[in-house]
Amino acid sequence: MCSLLTCSQLSEVQTLNLEIDRTFSMSDGTASNTNHTSHRSSQISRQEVNFDELPYDPADRRRISDYIGDQLQNDVRRKYLTRGPCKPPPGFKFPVTMIAGFPRRCQHEWFNKYGWLEYSEKMNKCFCLYCYLFRDCNKGQGGNDAFVIDGWDGYNKSDRLRDHVGSKCNSFHNTAVKICDNLLKPGQSIGEAINKQSNITKENHLIRLNASIKAVPYLLHQGLAFCGHDETEESTNKGNFRELVQLLAEENDKVKKVVGSNTPKNNKMIAPELQRDIVNCFAEIIVKSIIEEIGGDVFCLLVDESADVSGKEQIAVILRYVDKFRVLKERLIAVVHVQETSGSCLKSNIDNLFANNMRGEFNGLRALIVKENNSAHYIHCFAHQLQLVIVAVAKKNDDASDFFDMISLLLTVAGASCKRKYMVREKQQERVRKAIGSGQLHSGTGLNQEQSLQRAGDTRWGSHYKTLKNLSNLFPEIIEVLQYVEKEGPNDAKRRQARGLLDYLKDFDFVFHLHLMMLILGHANCLSLSLQRKDKGILEAMLEVKLTKQKFQQIRDDGCDSLLQDVQSFCEKHGIPKLDMDEEYIDHFNDRFKEANSQLLTHIAAFNPKNSFEAFKFESLMELAKSYPDDFDSTQLRDLGRELNIYIDNVKADERFANLNTIFELAKLMVVLVLPVATASVEMCFSAMKIVKTILRNRIGDGFLNDCMVCFVEQEFLATIPIDDVITRFHKMEDRNRRGNL
Repeated sequence: MCSLLTCSQLSEVQTLNLEIDRTFSMSDGTASNTNHTSHRSSQISRQEVNFDELPYDPADRRRISDYIGDQLQNDVRRKYLTRGPCKPPPGFKFPVTMIAGFPRRCQHEWFNKYGWLEYSEKMNKCFCLYCYLFRDCNKGQGGNDAFVIDGWDGYNKSDRLRDHVGSKCNSFHNTAVKICDNLLKPGQSIGEAINKQSNITKENHLIRLNASIKAVPYLLHQGLAFCGHDETEESTNKGNFRELVQLLAEENDKVKKVVGSNTPKNNKMIAPELQRDIVNCFAEIIVKSIIEEIGGDVFCLLVDESADVSGKEQIAVILRYVDKFRVLKERLIAVVHVQETSGSCLKSNIDNLFANNMRGEFNGLRALIVKENNSAHYIHCFAHQLQLVIVAVAKKNDDASDFFDMISLLLTVAGASCKRKYMVREKQQERVRKAIGSGQLHSGTGLNQEQSLQRAGDTRWGSHYKTLKNLSNLFPEIIEVLQYVEKEGPNDAKRRQARGLLDYLKDFDFVFHLHLMMLILGHANCLSLSLQRKDKGILEAMLEVKLTKQKFQQIRDDGCDSLLQDVQSFCEKHGIPKLDMDEEYIDHFNDRFKEANSQLLTHIAAFNPKNSFEAFKFESLMELAKSYPDDFDSTQLRDLGRELNIYIDNVKADERFANLNTIFELAKLMVVLVLPVATASVEMCFSAMKIVKTILRNRIGDGFLNDCMVCFVEQEFLATIPIDDVITRFHKMEDRNRRGNL
């Protein structure tokens, strides 16, 4: 069906087409002939043009009139329009320009406000993309010289940007914008223009798509589910996504007109498949931005696995790198479901991740990972090694193993019902009130907080320390609860368990193991929290591990008296019979942390600049170079040996390297050191996964989970993604028939 235009409308269409034809003729006819005469030596034919290598920076571009023929010029214009304006990357720090005695610089918000604005890093000036494309046919109009040829850097007068656009619809800039829009649209004949209905349909499609895209970042940012249990028209709650789109429609009359009952059933733009596609667009843009931040530089791969709420094993892949502003970054790029967690399976899935899921633009990263690299080194997470120490203590000592088994049983019996938990809280509050009344405790903000017995995590031994602390503090309340269960328990089994626990808790062995494990886990917990810091350097980590080992040795040699005093005091306070005993202390630190003393990490510590590069020694640096045979062959090692002493002297004498205290400070000046000491960032991703994939959302697909996780974790990137970028990527996806030819 086609609709007919009135005479006045037909006249407007004809005028528009004549204007376009006239503009094209000017760009390829009279005006260009003048330019061709003066620049004939710089003319370029189609055979000489590589469209994929057209200069991006405005300072490097050729004039449009340099390209021979109207068809070639229009093809070049289309390429630049498809690519978009040359804009500074996020976080780019603009140079300062002194104007009238005051420092001025370009501003990032200008590029968000004016979509046509471009920036040349080489010239530190701004340009207009649309005016550049048609400058040769309208030279000198509308400030064209400033924003097209010379560049604009009057950063003290931002209203100049508004003046460039002009208030009239027929200003040079607005005319150029209109022509550029029409240039990208196929079919500019009057016959095409007559079919107004098609244009209205496309416009409504874009309005609905825009509303759907706007709803997605909010749900991703909050880690919320998209679909609802009942999404029918009669449902009172159609799910977060549809309800949010409806809310946006209620607040925008333009959107309200094209959604609801008047929307075509095959173009509502709210289907679950479409939701996943939009989320995928956001995730791909984020990952692409991360790869661009790396910029082909060195990086470290952090990988860890954990089971999600549905029992699936998931691996989180994080890239650790230093960006061009010398800031250390750790970015999540994928969450991948694996069938097993063997080394070969993990490597295979990582290879597939970069080979298939990440598409062609990430082949460089894939090549670095897939190839057998003699210079690649595996660093076991220091925080995980610490967990292995605690596991070894618990498993290799029967008394310690029995102790934790009894603690697990205690948590089950004392916390089996809300009533028993409430009894613990009530009795604690009563005891605190009496202690405050007698002056034994002081009241105030943050003091005497309510405590409870929480079940410790299977792999987080820091939570065991918290459980034991609360057990020690709530000991009298727990005894009373167990006495209650012993008398009033629901069955004989529970009463027997309570009776056995009472006998165990009132024994000297329990008190001794309680304080011993609190002592061990307390020091281990401090070390664990420190190792999980993102900015923790290798040298600092190795030093803290060494100091903790020394502390444990000191406790083993001289700490028994202090430990026994605490045990005796606890027994006296709670009426537990005291005994004398001499338990052997088990030490596994030297077994588990041999890796911390490995040559690689020890030699890397030679980069420490503290105390005028005291550790910056020839032998250590030579051994470090030998660890990277792909970078230093035998000849290069000999050359390095001759040059290194001179280099060390130069670095020590260079005042730029003076007063440095850490490897990270040194890395900002010379070498990028991205080796991690812990995978805390990966652990945080698994914590985030518990928010994204919940009990009620446990059937979320692997691909959708990956996209939601990337967007939820990398919210810094998510907040900066323009909707136009998502629309462009959305319409480039494979199912183009469903998306329409826009």
